Amino acid sequence: MENGKVQHDMTSGNPMKLILAFTLPIFIGNVFQQFYNMADAIIVGKFVGTKALAAVGSTGTIMFLIYGFAVGMTAGYTVLTAQKFGAGDLKAMRQTVAGAAILSLIVGILLTAAFMIFMKPLLILMNTPADIFDDAYAYIMIISGGILAQMLYNLLASILRALGNSTVPLYFLIFSALINIVLDLVLIIAFHMGAAGAAVATVISQGVSGLLCLLYIARKVPELRMRREDWRPSGDMLKIQLRIGLPMALQYSITAIGTMMVQSSLNILGSTLVAAYTAAGKIEQVITQAYVAMGTTIATYSAQNMGAGDVRRIRQGFRSITILGILYSVIAAAFIMTAGKYMTYLFVSEDVGVIMDSVDIYLKCIGIFFIPLAVVNIYRNGIQGLGYGFLPMTAGIAELVGRGIVAVIAAEKRSYTGVCLAGPAAWVLAGSLLLVMYFYIMKKDIKKIFPENEKEYPN
Repeated sequence: MENGKVQHDMTSGNPMKLILAFTLPIFIGNVFQQFYNMADAIIVGKFVGTKALAAVGSTGTIMFLIYGFAVGMTAGYTVLTAQKFGAGDLKAMRQTVAGAAILSLIVGILLTAAFMIFMKPLLILMNTPADIFDDAYAYIMIISGGILAQMLYNLLASILRALGNSTVPLYFLIFSALINIVLDLVLIIAFHMGAAGAAVATVISQGVSGLLCLLYIARKVPELRMRREDWRPSGDMLKIQLRIGLPMALQYSITAIGTMMVQSSLNILGSTLVAAYTAAGKIEQVITQAYVAMGTTIATYSAQNMGAGDVRRIRQGFRSITILGILYSVIAAAFIMTAGKYMTYLFVSEDVGVIMDSVDIYLKCIGIFFIPLAVVNIYRNGIQGLGYGFLPMTAGIAELVGRGIVAVIAAEKRSYTGVCLAGPAAWVLAGSLLLVMYFYIMKKDIKKIFPENEKEYPN
């Protein structure tokens, strides 16, 4: 490698220890990132009311679409960054960073314009209840206006993680989450801005976390000190980044479209059940951030080791993180199916009894399917880290089919339990398909890339 401090080389050392050390900061950071929206829900629900909580919750799937596209795209662009880092080619690595920045800026501007133009028709299409429509529209329009702030943080955090640094993004997220909570309290309670105030707080906090990452990289990461020639990435490099990044972004988008179908089915059941589903969803998001962290970890791990050409370590990494995912699933399911419903008190102060019963139904429906959810996150991201963009996207289509079919049936039956089972149906279908993909790649496709290492992966 060129001179410079190595951030975190995952091509050597015990895979399980590396994975645990890398995953934990990401998990904590993801939980704090959830505080952006969770703090909105708690403070809005407590100080504005159930209908305002439902308004914020009714836009949750759109927020997931925005957030997921940003996360998927930036993570995809930086797969090549991790591979070049693992191969020791820091010059090419810096060019991948420049390419990711250029592409992210262009797409971020296009996304901002598209969402702000088509937001009202989208809310109408999703059957957003009339009594919460205005608050929902005000909230999500401000979030849409802050897409570039969100893109800035996710891109820089993805770059740092590609170099094996999962700790620094955590620190900045914690700081920004605290700012978000303070701003929520000031704007909602002191200035009576309601749901719109929560959105303003979220955008400002995301911008702060992005700027902090930028300052850290400029001062503390010599590997990323850009030179003039670095800002001229080749057309072939940009094509590779788009080939990986766009399918990853579309993967999240397909998932989001499925959840929007579920939200549409839910909205016809009334604002009380929307509020319950919102509260349950926030509880789920905190618990399941561990799976997101595992996915981010295996993507970086597999990308670096792909760059290093070490197939044996790739397989060891998948095996280790799968064991970790199964163990966590058992513990998380036991908690969420017994004590999880009591977290409802965080979100509401009226109709608690009715809402808690509905929250409990949701949590029991998802808890027994946590292992398939672990498989989806681990194997989708791991396969993407190997450089495959299209294959994991087909698993997203399977998710859409499973979630969509159950949502349509639930809408026809006006069944809240059916709505709650839409997610698990998607996880089972997608997880099964991803396992097939992984074993195919390991047994057949990987030999075409590293034929000299065939002895490491016998049939």
